[in-house]
Amino acid sequence: MDTAQLESALRSAGLRVTQGRLAVLDALSRLPHSDAETVLRAVLPALPGTSIQNVHNVLGDLTAVGLLRRIEPAGSPARYERRTGDNHHHVVCTSCGAVADVDCVVGHAPCLQPGDASGFAVNTAEVTFWGLCPSCQEHADAPARTPVR
Repeated sequence: MDTAQLESALRSAGLRVTQGRLAVLDALSRLPHSDAETVLRAVLPALPGTSIQNVHNVLGDLTAVGLLRRIEPAGSPARYERRTGDNHHHVVCTSCGAVADVDCVVGHAPCLQPGDASGFAVNTAEVTFWGLCPSCQEHADAPARTPVR
């Protein structure tokens, strides 16, 4: 997404256009499923001197208006992504923590209908699949190497 599109998205969401918001949106366009620390490292070249607190504030603002989605895989810090509004799911590597998107499992959102929702009107289902990513599978399948002396 180019800068004009990012600016338009911010204005449409009722937010002021700031360099911090633009930098965070740009970083998450390039680095989906990033945590706040990763976003901070990505925005520092454009925003020298910015703080982790500022990044958290921007992530919170953008999430509150629906421009970002916050996901919280078990045992991992919160991660953020630009893909919103489609109720997709995630697969997380149990070895390295890599995260990838998984489209809706069956049918239309919310993808899974509980047998008994106890009177709740379900509009979102969060499903996380766990397994080994291709890279970790490759390392797990590789024979152990004996050190050369």
